[in-house]
Amino acid sequence: MSRRVPGVGVVGGAEDFLDAGGGVEDDALSPTVGDEQETEGVSYSGAYAAMGVDNSLQLDSFCKNFKVVVNKLSEDEMEFDMIGIDAALANAFRRILIAEVPTMAIEKVFFLDNTSVINDEVLAHRLGLIPLAVDPRLFDDLSENDVPNERNTLVFKLEVSCEKGGPRRTVKSDQLKWLPNGSELPMELRNPSGNQKGYTSFSCSQASLPELSKNPPRVKHGDIIISKLGPGQAIELEAHAVKGIGKTHAKWSPVSTAWYRMLPEVVLLKEVRNEDAEGLAAKCPTKVFDIEDMGKGEKRAVVVNPRACTLCRECIRGGGEDLVELRRVKDHFIFTIESAGALPPEVLFTEAVKILEGKCERVISELS
Repeated sequence: MSRRVPGVGVVGGAEDFLDAGGGVEDDALSPTVGDEQETEGVSYSGAYAAMGVDNSLQLDSFCKNFKVVVNKLSEDEMEFDMIGIDAALANAFRRILIAEVPTMAIEKVFFLDNTSVINDEVLAHRLGLIPLAVDPRLFDDLSENDVPNERNTLVFKLEVSCEKGGPRRTVKSDQLKWLPNGSELPMELRNPSGNQKGYTSFSCSQASLPELSKNPPRVKHGDIIISKLGPGQAIELEAHAVKGIGKTHAKWSPVSTAWYRMLPEVVLLKEVRNEDAEGLAAKCPTKVFDIEDMGKGEKRAVVVNPRACTLCRECIRGGGEDLVELRRVKDHFIFTIESAGALPPEVLFTEAVKILEGKCERVISELS
């Protein structure tokens, strides 16, 4: 027996529902893109009930048809297809990746000396945006009343100077040095016992922790320019990194970008030959079409790379609508994740799945 979610529908184009003859459901999943036509989605499950079309989301059908196909995977980038999913869920993954998967980033900067041309607050902001190559899953969140310790804080030090009479010096991110024993700076205020404490309270060196000793914390990209120093200028500071999410500040976002697009469909409505075929192939900037030699001097256009189509509509302008039809598959998304460096892109995706699963469980528990 099918389970349906009332009020939730499969996204489809309204024009295609109304204009289609017998292929209403097919057109709903792949609405046509016209030369000047604006495509719109319909999400209400009962929008076309009078036409005999059930537009509700069926959970058993979703579980059966949904799949993820990985097409490209590198150290920092991943491209995969999400098939059989609604745009709302695809967008939920995108938003979670950008704003809710935690990372480590520099939050506090203690300046001992800064005679560079960059103000303290601007320099601190630049340091916060430097991606750190450290697994955030190894650390705890630092709440307002917590004491910074080896489980919730990373400490880095930057000490660079430019000699008087010497050449200008460029300060880069690889000059940030990890301090596994915590802060080296004493707090300005003493505790009631009269002893002077540091800004962190490490019970042990982070270098002694197996998970950090094998892969010491560092900046992801060592060639990021922090500042430039002239003769006689210097920077000396200590930076403390903590765990956070992009919803709080963009410096904690784990991705450079996370985006998706619907799978394009390019259909030749009739055979395009010879000069018309060459003209059609020349129109497309992404080389979706190619020329096939049929022998005896005859040529025809064929679709060879529909995934590369950006729906720029050049092929259907100037009378091309009679030759080519462009569609979008509304339940098939080409998803791209570009990691900022804290975690590999495939790990970011699995973490996003866990977060979405947790959201669903909270909703179910509240409703029950």
